[in-house]
Amino acid sequence: MGNIHVGLNAEYCRSSDKPFEWAVEHAAEMGYKYFEPMVHFGRELMSEAGYFHTVSLFDDPFRIKEACDRAGLTISGLQAHGPLGRPDVHGEYIKLAIRTAAEIGVPVINTDEGIKAKWTTEEEDFVLIKYTLQEAAFIAERRGVKIGIEPHAQYSRTPDGLDRIYHLVKSPAIGINFDTGNAYLCGHDVYAWLERVAERLVHLHAKDITVSQSDAERGKVTGTAVGCACGEGVIDWARVIDIVKRKTPRAIVFSVECGTPEQAAKSLSHLNSLLE
Repeated sequence: MGNIHVGLNAEYCRSSDKPFEWAVEHAAEMGYKYFEPMVHFGRELMSEAGYFHTVSLFDDPFRIKEACDRAGLTISGLQAHGPLGRPDVHGEYIKLAIRTAAEIGVPVINTDEGIKAKWTTEEEDFVLIKYTLQEAAFIAERRGVKIGIEPHAQYSRTPDGLDRIYHLVKSPAIGINFDTGNAYLCGHDVYAWLERVAERLVHLHAKDITVSQSDAERGKVTGTAVGCACGEGVIDWARVIDIVKRKTPRAIVFSVECGTPEQAAKSLSHLNSLLE
């Protein structure tokens, strides 16, 4: 049975206009022990100016590690989302994210197939996704880093579609980063889908969805940027915890994806109460 730890995705502070280091320190102050930074390729004005939480892959990776070490946080993974079906956009990005993770001892990088190019066919998209994933897997295998594929876009929005991507490349480096909120909004049974992927799970995005968002968007979208506080939405967290404990053979971090520091604090309290 897999042990479960509660972590926090850096996106909780996207509305706070604060830099990465603030996000780390505040997560620790709330009582979190695990943290999931978000990295980007190249340079970006708002984060360079200290108004956004993402970290450039062009920075020294030890900026990430040392900030988390100072705060007493263990890094659960790097959020490195990009369109796997567009090697020109995500090819070097995902490979650099893997090398960054390996250098500072991070076990997982998370990604998805992303929004497809407008002019490609589905058949072409899967060739491109396979190319990007295989190139990334070569690098990940050598370094002991897992690639967590998340349900988030046009092909991974169904259990069969996520499995189709997962099976494109045969590699021990490839696993599943299950996002409870995205799976729910896609219109599927979250718990049956989690049961299906639990043995391949390497990370989990703990995202809850409000009743109002569910009523407005379920079955109409493939995912959402952030959710509400865990325990204040539609997801049955006791059931999610039970599935992972029973069926996942490795330790898993539930990385909370919410929109505000207040929601992050409430999520930690709720998940810890269930785990205790």
